[in-house]
Amino acid sequence: MNFLERIFRFLFWLLVVSWSVALLRRVLAWMVREAMPVRTDQDVAGAGGFAADAEVGAGSGKADDGVAARRLVRDPVCGMHVAEVLAVPLRDSGELVHFCSVACRDKYVNGAQRMAANG
Repeated sequence: MNFLERIFRFLFWLLVVSWSVALLRRVLAWMVREAMPVRTDQDVAGAGGFAADAEVGAGSGKADDGVAARRLVRDPVCGMHVAEVLAVPLRDSGELVHFCSVACRDKYVNGAQRMAANG
């Protein structure tokens, strides 16, 4: 065997292995998606959120399950949609509110204080 033939054979098997790994990852991702419970619009709305603000089928919402990164929440100040894991959370009256930035959170807190002061 000459040198070029060995290189081509190595590249061929490298390609086969990389395609196999990619296919295995897709199959495992599909299996994990199928195993997760699907949430309906009523489940999301009943949990205190808006159905338009959350992705249907978003799973349990834990940050470590990899699904929360796909769940979007809406900032009540500017209306921007942000991934839940990237949002700035604030617990207000027992409800968890998410913001796109600290500035929006501060505007929300200051606005709530002004409304409370006005009666």
